Amino acid sequence: MVLVTPDRFRSIPCPTYAEIRLALFPARRMAKIIAAAQPCAIHIATEGPLGWAARRYCLAHALPFTTAYHTKFPEYIQARFRVPLGVSYAVMRCFHSKSAKIMVATQGIEDELAGRGFANIGRWSRGVDTALFHPLAHDPEDPFAGLPRPIFLSVGRVAVEKNIQAFLDLDLPGTKVVVGDGPLLDELTRQHPDVHFTGAKFGEDLARHYAAADVFVFPSRTDTFGLVLLEALASGLPVAAYPVPGPLDVIGAAPAGVLSEDLRAAALAALTIPPEIARAHAMTFSWAACTGQFLDNLRPFAESA
Repeated sequence: MVLVTPDRFRSIPCPTYAEIRLALFPARRMAKIIAAAQPCAIHIATEGPLGWAARRYCLAHALPFTTAYHTKFPEYIQARFRVPLGVSYAVMRCFHSKSAKIMVATQGIEDELAGRGFANIGRWSRGVDTALFHPLAHDPEDPFAGLPRPIFLSVGRVAVEKNIQAFLDLDLPGTKVVVGDGPLLDELTRQHPDVHFTGAKFGEDLARHYAAADVFVFPSRTDTFGLVLLEALASGLPVAAYPVPGPLDVIGAAPAGVLSEDLRAAALAALTIPPEIARAHAMTFSWAACTGQFLDNLRPFAESA
């Protein structure tokens, strides 16, 4: 397997999101990489400059390819730049229109895309590392030691499209904690001195933060899945979220979380959910099933290609 990522190209920071790199004029180099790799199938993961370059190559050489819809970019662009959704979705439809299979994580996102004129949609769910993310009965390195309980935790990019302000504005007992980095981190840290901002965390350090909290609050309304939901559940954290695609597909009617338009009420109600119920729900998301779906969705080239 060959991964083609922006680190192989000259790149610039994405406007308003410096940690994301955008490749500059990647078409010629992309063509050389694909030709040298001699792949038997091509999957295009994102709709950025590399994705468009790979798409053009495939179309020029009559090669089938698959794509994925990981992120609701039209909603993100509207939140940042006020571009109408109709314009952005037209671009997205164009990008995915020649895809042999558009892979999406949930039925909710599939229904949304179908309603906006997308076709050839298939399922590619997500899995969680249940060995890394797991409950801790007692952690001598408790990252929240000394903070008033309960701990309401949110993990993700600190950015407008994640609707983080909805979490910060909640009137909750104990302490609100935000784990993550992003363009609004400095501004929101100044505006909310009552909230504990940790910055980005990774690996075992991130797992320890999940396991040390009491409730996971997911304020986003635009995620196509929300992998952090699975990480939290695997850590024994019940979830509070809005009843929107992502949480609806991961939690649904399961007793592992509370979905409500009243996010404060959901967060307080989630406090009563035992950790073992959250953990048990996470165990239903396996990496084996996720991998099998991806492989089944690929479109290998014909022998003559």
